[in-house]
Amino acid sequence: MTAKPRIAVIVGSTRPTRFADVPSQWILKQARARGDMEVELVDLRDHPLPLFDEMASNRWMPSQSPEAVRWQQTLARFDGFIFVVAEYNHSITGVLKNALDQAYKEWEHKPFTAIGYGGVGAARAVEHLRGIGVELQMVSTRSAVHIGGADFMAIYPPVGGTQTIEDIESHLLPSATAALDELAWWAKATIAARASGT
Repeated sequence: MTAKPRIAVIVGSTRPTRFADVPSQWILKQARARGDMEVELVDLRDHPLPLFDEMASNRWMPSQSPEAVRWQQTLARFDGFIFVVAEYNHSITGVLKNALDQAYKEWEHKPFTAIGYGGVGAARAVEHLRGIGVELQMVSTRSAVHIGGADFMAIYPPVGGTQTIEDIESHLLPSATAALDELAWWAKATIAARASGT
């Protein structure tokens, strides 16, 4: 297999004041620098999905919402995903949960990892994301990137942070390398498995 896995970095927040663009651009840069995957940014702001109100998941019947169908078509182009995760009340954002619910076949048998940010590095939200991913028959990497604690406070302007993510990236690179290594391995494995019908 010579084709590189196609990976989407999914920005999981749509708030006007979101911080998500900082970790999104950073992980996009790290993934592109590797050379073993093709990576594209997918912003949920560009996919104004209605709250899920279909008769059933598109695993069972076609979705009726044109935006949901466009979202599914977008996801279908990719072999794996990197979710950019904010933590709201110990879980993922509502907009990300809704986006996950609006597809099924397009997630199935594909791997994902995450970069989370917040006081505890979105650790609880990433764990919730993994549970959702399992139900969608996805494969989670063991490793993820967590920007938390003093590192997060140093780069988050609303709490007085004045540093850039590059100032703290030496703390993030080991986990980013591990997460991307695992994602690349699983992407290649699942591409082969899907192609063989197993």
